[in-house]
Amino acid sequence: MATGVARRARRRVRGAPPAGVRARSAEDWWWDRLAPSGSGYHLLQSDSMLLVLPGSGPARARAHRRAARRAQRLRLPGSRVTAAKARPKSAPAPAPAPAPAPQQGPDPGWGDRIPLEILLQIFGLLVAADGPMPFLGRAARVCRRWREAASQPTLWHTVTLSPPLAGRPTKGGAKAEKKLLASLERFMPNRFSQLQKLTLIHWKSQVHAVLKLVSESCPRLTFLKLSDCHGVAPNSLTVLARACPQLHSLDIQHSTPGPCSQVLRLLNLVWLPKPSGRAATPGPGFPSLEELCLAGPTCNSVSDEALGRLLHSSPNLRLLDLRGCARITPAGLCDLPCRELEQLYLGLYGMSDRLTLAKEGSPLLTQKWAHTLRELDLSGQGFSEKDLEQALAAFSGTPGGLQPALCSLNLRGTRVTPSTVSSVISSCPGLQFLNLESCRCLPRGLKRAYRGPEDVQRCLEQLLTSPPSPS
Repeated sequence: MATGVARRARRRVRGAPPAGVRARSAEDWWWDRLAPSGSGYHLLQSDSMLLVLPGSGPARARAHRRAARRAQRLRLPGSRVTAAKARPKSAPAPAPAPAPAPQQGPDPGWGDRIPLEILLQIFGLLVAADGPMPFLGRAARVCRRWREAASQPTLWHTVTLSPPLAGRPTKGGAKAEKKLLASLERFMPNRFSQLQKLTLIHWKSQVHAVLKLVSESCPRLTFLKLSDCHGVAPNSLTVLARACPQLHSLDIQHSTPGPCSQVLRLLNLVWLPKPSGRAATPGPGFPSLEELCLAGPTCNSVSDEALGRLLHSSPNLRLLDLRGCARITPAGLCDLPCRELEQLYLGLYGMSDRLTLAKEGSPLLTQKWAHTLRELDLSGQGFSEKDLEQALAAFSGTPGGLQPALCSLNLRGTRVTPSTVSSVISSCPGLQFLNLESCRCLPRGLKRAYRGPEDVQRCLEQLLTSPPSPS
């Protein structure tokens, strides 16, 4: 009888599950791979996600844990506790308790089996909520796969860097800054290649080195904030502006400049002045500054107050480029301490139709700097005909009978009249460039740019011989 039963069992299809047991599917195989039996994890499936959650799991009894630790101490060769001292002499030696079966813990390599794409999505959600630091730094220490995911530049879009010993004594803070700078030199070229927003807080001695490193490694930087940083040198900001063409916002709060250079260029920046509840004490400024450029392609929020804070201690300024700064007024420029300005650019290209411009005040500019101005750009400014006539007449009355130094004049899109143009050409024999494009009050044949002294003199001859314009 037994032989027949065994024979019938051998006839069964190999691999078929026994009666009452369901065959394993591909889904079951994946579930066992994600949460193996005895690992302490269980799966929770919903409509759009699959969660691996830690389970409570059966805990070993306290007596079993004590017995396991005691047996381990007895097995150590140099242990002071021996088997003879551990049990009383009068009592018979108890039978050795059976060692508890080792409980199967979680698979140590489970983190390496998570696809990199899923890790990036998970890390991206955490970074969007709490920022990349300190989470990415800690996640990089878990395993190689997590380190690879945490090092992806796509996760490092917004970073705030502050030395760990900020507020401590100067000696300790400088040492902490050097240590952090050494770490940045190692991983910034790789991780920060897609950095867009950077904030530096409480840097005292290594601001120039950090900004130089940022200019070399972060070409996509769009926002920079310096809060309570000392030694912000203008040449560092200039190098940064050149290396990061997409930089459009610079926020400097409670920071003091370092050794000032002679040139400061902040191009294409979005100025966002914040109103203060009380009058702020002006900083040391830029005593050695000779060139300041705040030009931009669009209208910005640079006001007379902001310009005064920048230049309140810059008497040696020679070049001032404010193209696009529609809120700057002639009265604000007249209050600047510089007395020998040579180049002044106030052009508003393509903005006169959308902005309410100043209609008067241009004589304040030429009365102050007519004896030193070599280049003047007033394109797009909405000064009236009478206002421009008074302003340009200042070049014919230079003190001491000296000839004015003006050699370039841009009046594109202004309301300058033929008589005013003739007067300024006659008063400035050294004029080599004159732009009269889109000047509505001039005859049609004269609305162009003149280059070279001969071309400028031909313009004067045409003005003297042409009939007066009906407009």
